[in-house]
Parts: sequence; structure tokens; C-alpha cells
Amino acid sequence: MATGSDRIAVEVCKGVNGLDKVVLREARGRSVEVYLYGAHVTSWKNDNGEELLFLSNKAIFKPPKAIRGGIPICFPQFASHGSLEQHGFARNRLWSIDNDPPPFPVVSTSRTFIDLILRPTEDDLKIWPHSFEFRLRVALGPGGDLMLTSRIRNTNTDGKPFSFTFAYHTYFSVSDISEVRVEGLETLDYLDNLQNKERFTEQGDAITFESEFDKIYLSTPTKIAILDHEKKQTFVLRKDGLPDAVVWNPWDKKAKAMPDFGDDEYKHMLCVEAAAVEKPITLKPGEEWKGRLELSAVPSSYCSGQLDPRRVLGS
Repeated sequence: MATGSDRIAVEVCKGVNGLDKVVLREARGRSVEVYLYGAHVTSWKNDNGEELLFLSNKAIFKPPKAIRGGIPICFPQFASHGSLEQHGFARNRLWSIDNDPPPFPVVSTSRTFIDLILRPTEDDLKIWPHSFEFRLRVALGPGGDLMLTSRIRNTNTDGKPFSFTFAYHTYFSVSDISEVRVEGLETLDYLDNLQNKERFTEQGDAITFESEFDKIYLSTPTKIAILDHEKKQTFVLRKDGLPDAVVWNPWDKKAKAMPDFGDDEYKHMLCVEAAAVEKPITLKPGEEWKGRLELSAVPSSYCSGQLDPRRVLGS
């Protein structure tokens, strides 16, 4: 945890329903909030105080229910890809602040961060019989970027490896889903969750939205852009160790079926999730995996009346 003159930048306080949360603040007023319940980032604001993540007005901050919106962490299982509950259990466990994490191989430019840790409980070991340490660093960069670094280590003493799937299930706040496009996933193969995970190849030059959408893009680039025409804002997602990208919007029928999601809220959110789903990650005892996500929000640039993603994706 940041110390000394940085103390004001990192504050532990009470959030909704008395749940503990950590607030990271940067000099220009940018901020990030992360709940110890689920190590769940629920807020990321720019220097104008605008919220960049979507959090449902109906989100239930009551364990064991997962929080709807923000950045849920899916581990050790993404969705129903396995025998565990949907998206695994990391998102509805109480994490601890890690005051003495092992050193990071890369020195972070940010001094505004919090380190959290999750180890399995006896109940967890009954449903997933593997010992692990999951360390998460949430950092707010000097330019307002949000960085999440996960380090997962196999601490089994029985010599057994384990495999897992993973996602940062990021809910982005958008002005109007029909005015949004996603760049960087063109011509890639994907699994369509609305068609029994059948494999297809993406056509066209950008992804746009006019109905329910639930696809897992495979072998994706390290950089993906989400262009919001109305806000003239582009989210840039940079990732490392996470080959897949899940794109999801529930649309109207599914939205109405979710008790913790407003009927019309699908219009103002889009999930683009850095993930490792198609090929599970396997760790032998003592081995560690690292998966990193960096999010930034930049003004969209125009070229011939169109948003020019090449300037974003090429930067």
C-alpha cells in the first residue's frame, strides 16, 4: 500500500451496506473505488468526475450476491465453462489488503495503488480442491489510467497442477449502445454464446450493436478500442496474458429478466472483457500466472467525418 506523503491518495472506508472499500485518488481529481468484497472495482472517474464504468442502479451490495457492474473478477472459472457456479467464486469472497506483496518484476509508475490477496477457505477447497494465492494490484496511473494486475500462484503441496479460466468482466459506461463501435476484433474467430458456442469468423470492419450480443473473440490483439460517438470518447483496453476478449450486451429481454439490472440499462453499458477462456491456464505447484489490464479514456479523433480508430490503436 502507498505510504508516507501518498496516504491521502489511498483511503480505506465504508461503502454501501457498510462493506469495506478502498478509494484511490489522483491529484487532478481522478479516482477509483474497489470493494474488498470480490476485490471489485465499482468506480473509475476522470478529472471531470464523470463515471467511466457502468454500475447498475439495482446492484445488490449484499454477500453472497455478486455486484452488478464495475469490474467483477471471474476466477477460477469463466461463465459456465466448468462445474463451478457461474463465473467462479473470487467475485463473491472477501479479500484482504496485502501489506507486504512480493516485488513486481516491472516497477510501476503509479504510487496510487492497493494490493489485495485471496486464499481459499475450507469451503472453497471442497468445491475446488486446489490451494492458491491470488494477488491483485489495482492502480490509478498519473494520467488517470486504471491498471489491474493479477498474479495467481499454485500453492498445492500435493504436487498437483490446476487449470482455470479467467476474465476481467469490465462494464463500460456508454452514452447509447446503438452509437458505439468496437475496433480491433475484425476478421477474428469467435465463439457465439447465443449459438451453443459455435465458432465463426467476424466479418465487417467494426462491431456495432443492434440486438443481444455475447461472443468470445479468440487470439485477440493486445489493444482494443471502444468508440462512443455521442460522447466523442474512446476507451482503450490494453491487455497482457489474456488472449481472448468477451463482448457482451444483454439487450432488452435479458435485461428485464435480471433482478439486479434496470430494464433499460442495457442501452448505457457494454462489457468488453480481457479473458483467458478458450485454452485454460495450467499451473504446476510453485508456478505463477500474471494477467494485466490497462484501461484509458481518450477523446475520439475525427477523420473525414468518421472516428479514426487507427490513431487510437496505433498509439
